[in-house]
Amino acid sequence: SPDCLSTQFSGEPTSYTRFSIARQTDGDNSHVEMNLAADEEEGGEIGRPEHLHASMPPPRRNSKNLCFVIMAAALLLLIGFLIGYLSYRGRMQRVNRCLDGSGNCEMTPTASYFSDDGMEEEEVPGPRILYWPELRKMLSSKLSTARLEANLRQREGKNSFEAGKAEDESTASLIHDQFTSFRLDDVWNDEHYVRLQDKGSSRNQVFIIEDGQQELESPDAYVAYSKSGTVTGKPVYVNYGQKEDFQKIRNLGVSMNGAIIIFRAGKITLAEKVANARKEGAVGVLMYPGPSDDRKADSYVPFAHAHLGTGDPFTPGFPSFNHTQFPPVESSGLPQIPVQTISREAAARLFGKMDGDKCLEEWTADIMGCKVTVRGSSNMTVKLTVNNVMVDRKILNIFGVIKGFEEPDRYVVLGAQRDSWGPGAAKAGVGTAILLELAHVISDMVKNGDYKPRRSIIFASWSAGEYGAVGATEWLEGYSTTLHAKAFTYINLDTAVLGSRDIKISASPLLYSLLETTMKKVKDPTNDSRYLDSRVGSNWIKKVVPLDLDNAAFPFLAYSGIPVVSFGFYDEGDEYAFLGTTEDTLANLKMKTANLYPLMRTAAEVAGQIALRMTHDHELFLDLDRYSDELLSFQEKLWHFNGIVKELGLTLNWLYFARGDFQRAADALRRDIENSDRENRIVRRALNDRMMKVEYDFLSPYLSPKDAPFRHIFFGKGSHTLQSLLENLEQLAASRTSVDVNELKEQMALATWTIKGAANALVGDIWNTDNEI
Repeated sequence: SPDCLSTQFSGEPTSYTRFSIARQTDGDNSHVEMNLAADEEEGGEIGRPEHLHASMPPPRRNSKNLCFVIMAAALLLLIGFLIGYLSYRGRMQRVNRCLDGSGNCEMTPTASYFSDDGMEEEEVPGPRILYWPELRKMLSSKLSTARLEANLRQREGKNSFEAGKAEDESTASLIHDQFTSFRLDDVWNDEHYVRLQDKGSSRNQVFIIEDGQQELESPDAYVAYSKSGTVTGKPVYVNYGQKEDFQKIRNLGVSMNGAIIIFRAGKITLAEKVANARKEGAVGVLMYPGPSDDRKADSYVPFAHAHLGTGDPFTPGFPSFNHTQFPPVESSGLPQIPVQTISREAAARLFGKMDGDKCLEEWTADIMGCKVTVRGSSNMTVKLTVNNVMVDRKILNIFGVIKGFEEPDRYVVLGAQRDSWGPGAAKAGVGTAILLELAHVISDMVKNGDYKPRRSIIFASWSAGEYGAVGATEWLEGYSTTLHAKAFTYINLDTAVLGSRDIKISASPLLYSLLETTMKKVKDPTNDSRYLDSRVGSNWIKKVVPLDLDNAAFPFLAYSGIPVVSFGFYDEGDEYAFLGTTEDTLANLKMKTANLYPLMRTAAEVAGQIALRMTHDHELFLDLDRYSDELLSFQEKLWHFNGIVKELGLTLNWLYFARGDFQRAADALRRDIENSDRENRIVRRALNDRMMKVEYDFLSPYLSPKDAPFRHIFFGKGSHTLQSLLENLEQLAASRTSVDVNELKEQMALATWTIKGAANALVGDIWNTDNEI
């Protein structure tokens, strides 16, 4: 201090007001004792000295002693700091080795930084927690093919698990009891009262009318949410019913107004096919299944739904709870025309009666004798009668949770559809069996294996999935204000095994890196010497299948903005022919897939690893760079439209600038994460929350969830999507008059500000945002 230095060099200190100089009780004034005034408590009130003394110059000898004491204390403090720093640095190196799997170690978690009254607490040693390599091995060792088989066999001998009916409710009760027996932290039901459609008292019928009426087929299956009634029209075949298929029919000069359109299954959902047919003026739709190596499948008719959306179409945008007053409104995605599925045999007979031009060459591989339509002079027509009836039913979603030890209000959700129109071995049985196995195993790891997940894991069994993810969507709608801020991943377990040869992946780009890392550590069930990543190859991302309306993960991503992953085995080009039919039995599934149970175990291990990794690590394993790549890819597709857009007096530069802002924001967040203290839970939670919101921030804020529920600009449905913008630009390039310029300007503006908004949210604080466009 200045006083100390001046004393050492024969200078006199000017003041000692921070110290008290106490005279010794024996009257010896030759020794002076100096204490901090705040510490002088002996013999008087707290914080006050017993005697007050005036400041006085101390002898030089005692000042020198004091300075030596202060210097020694400072040196000891410096040495202590260096020891603490080196100890902390070594501990963090061990932590990093544990996190990346390169070393074996243990760590004791710390208690919460804050007590119940909000005061900061010291770190307290706790029980050992497991690091990732050991945790991964524990999961793999506990998964049981025997239990998976037992879970799947619970559906044997039952013909139907239709939503809201006896078998569905019985299975719900069984799952609730099993969740309870697994000692999950909490188990509960969620009731919804929804409007579904059932078959009427008489079967639906398809007739060929030509010099009389001949029944083509009267199937037991039906299409939910089809319009009931009878329609008649000439048959027109439009392949998969995609937009390009309709364009080819228009190019042939074939009118579709007043026609009954025939489709084959595949490529897009039935609901999308029907919506495209309605735009062409069709009065009815028939769809037959795709090809199969199993010839007996040619006589089977699949069930389906025709709602262009998810959830209860009579409560669009809001939940169907019992206390909800149903307004007189319905979804715009209802088909408004009769729709029916038919067998491949019936489709072949129908083509045999049609005498028009043969199908295009690329359309004929599916079925023999394919025709586009009938001759203009032909009087042949098709008559379709649909007798479906609307019913109101109560459905149950069943939930169980393992609560996190640090952040119980942040959770990953694993879900599986429970209901099916037939036995549903592949459609619902496999996913439900995997759900139960993961609940059993992960709970056992927590109760008996020392695993302490940082965040919660929710297990969900959905009802009414066959009608378009009704149970899952109603849950999302019921808790939409909180779920996007708390649920950071949804893992879909439905139809996880439909074959064995190929792997089908649908996922949010945020989860690509985690999925890739997981596949490198899960063995291939068909070849124990290799891992799954060798099966999918290095370019697997290019083969990722976009989520469709029939996937329960779709509303999580496109409606709620929650990252999702759906993983399963199938045989490309040889689909499981019994899916959605009354013949979706365990026997038929095992005939299709000889190593069914090892495949189920592998799918469970992939899902389990993802769930555990997302609840184990300090940081959420969400890769922001993947969305930067997606935006860059989108920008590259826009480049060759620059000239056309410029001719309209517009520019695409704003979109490019917004993409750059997102890239910089992602880089800044990554730096914040790298430079943060991983042990500081408050900072870590704030950073994780910024990553969690990325998916949600790609939901366009300029649309009403009621009118346009799937607001995601990458994966949603509607004119607000980036894909729709590209399609409009392509139309503009083909014909300047085919596009509404004002609509195009609005699309560009809304896309720009949605991306820019996502970038601003990623930055964090408002003072760090950059709105210079």
